[in-house]
Parts: sequence; structure tokens; C-alpha cells
Amino acid sequence: MTVTPTTMATSAAAPAAPAAAAGSKLSSDFDTFLKMLTVQMKNQDPLNPVNSADYAVQLATFSGVEQQVKTNDLLTSLTGQLGTSGLGQAAGWVGREVRAPGAALFTGAPVTVWPVPPDGADSAQLVVTDSTGAEVDRLAVPATADPVQWSGIGADGMPVAPGPYTFTLRSTAAGNPLPDSVAEVYAKVQEVQLQQGQPILVLQGGSRVSPNEISALRDAGPG
Repeated sequence: MTVTPTTMATSAAAPAAPAAAAGSKLSSDFDTFLKMLTVQMKNQDPLNPVNSADYAVQLATFSGVEQQVKTNDLLTSLTGQLGTSGLGQAAGWVGREVRAPGAALFTGAPVTVWPVPPDGADSAQLVVTDSTGAEVDRLAVPATADPVQWSGIGADGMPVAPGPYTFTLRSTAAGNPLPDSVAEVYAKVQEVQLQQGQPILVLQGGSRVSPNEISALRDAGPG
């Protein structure tokens, strides 16, 4: 089973909804400005017309607003294209396995877990919880990033039921607690969705991760 590093670049596009709202407001302001300028030209005093220099300033403003509207429309279009491009790239991962923080689907075989201890950690425990958040097992592990295996045996010595399980690393440094971290596991990509212009991967086991949370990618194993 070949493991390959992930190299997909995610677009840092802003959410489309705020951009569309801003563009709509600017377009409305542009239409209002155009109507006001037209009314001014129709109703000016022919014996005391508006100074040509003032007209030049107004027309320059008119041109600037028009260009800004076009720029906003272009940016909105590019945002959609970049998001669709990222979705297309991530779609190639469907059916493959990615390693990321999240739940692993236990089917009876041991689960390999990659802890992510904080800097300075000198002791650690791996806390296993089921889909309801209930703790089913807790085991001491080295405070390193080396992979460990969980056999699927609960704290009561009995095999746990098949289903998704999450592995949280609780570590300390010189007896002081450090922030918890969710360990990484391999899970098969079942679906790719586009949310606010960004691709999101839906994994077997129910986890949802963005591509930049993934640390490794490999072909799916048998079954």
C-alpha cells in the first residue's frame, strides 16, 4: 500500500455570499448615482448651467464606480471558479484513504492511531470515545508521534461494538496538563462537498475535514 504526501493547494477565496452582498450594494449605489446625474442634467437652469469642471468631476466619479462594479463582478466570478477547481482536484481522492484528525470506523480489526503530542509533552494517555462521546478505553502511550495500535478492547476487557471511535491525546509536561489534541487516523474519502467556496472531505466514520488538515494520502486497502 503506497503512501503519498498531499500536495493539493487550497484556494484562500473569501466566502461568496458577503462578496455578492457587497457587489449588490455597490451596484445599487451606481444606479442611484446615474439617476441623480441624469435628473441634474435635465433640470439644470439653462441660464446658469453647471460648471463644466463640476461635470468632469462627476463623470470621473461615475467612471470609477462603474469600474468598481465590474471589478467586483469579476472577483465574484473568479471566487466561484477557484472553488470549483479545488472541488475537482479533491474529487480525485474519493475512494482513497487520507490521514487526518477525526473518527476511525472500527470493524473488529485493530486501529492504527497517529498521536500528535504538543511540544514539551513528557507523558500521554490516549482516550477512546464512542460516537456518543462516552469514554470506552484509556491507555498510556509514548509522548511521541509514533503510531500506536488500539485493539478494540474496552476498559472492561470486552470487545467494543463496531462503529466510529475518536482518539484524544491528553498529555502533560512536568506534571502540568497540556491542550488535548485529536489523534490522526486513516479513513476512506466518501464524498467531497463545496462549502463557502472551499472543498470539504466527508470521511468514512463521519468526520469532515478540509484538505489542509490531511497529512498523508494512500490507496484504500482491501474491503
